[in-house]
Amino acid sequence: MTTPLVAGLAIGAAAYAGRALIQVGSKWQAAGSAVGRSFYKGGFQAEMTKREAALILGLRESAAADKVKDAHRKIMIANHPDSGGSSFLATKVNEAKEMMLGKGRRRTNVF
Repeated sequence: MTTPLVAGLAIGAAAYAGRALIQVGSKWQAAGSAVGRSFYKGGFQAEMTKREAALILGLRESAAADKVKDAHRKIMIANHPDSGGSSFLATKVNEAKEMMLGKGRRRTNVF
């Protein structure tokens, strides 16, 4: 007599746990594959700023040079033109690295 009751409760608990797992999985999938991180979703500005460079590399504007180099390396491994990546994106990532390291374009007037 108690066996069908226990079996019913076990099936109900498994169904409830499965439903909760499906709900959590759909929320995680809707959030994107980068859990806990959001990537820069905007277009590029005409003139690169330090803020935009930090957004492209996924860093803070005050990041240390070694963190900038590590982030640049990781992005370039994924987007290098020789391995099927975009040359435009590679150019922007390189420009962002230069801007973050303080080697950005220096406007010097020769006149």
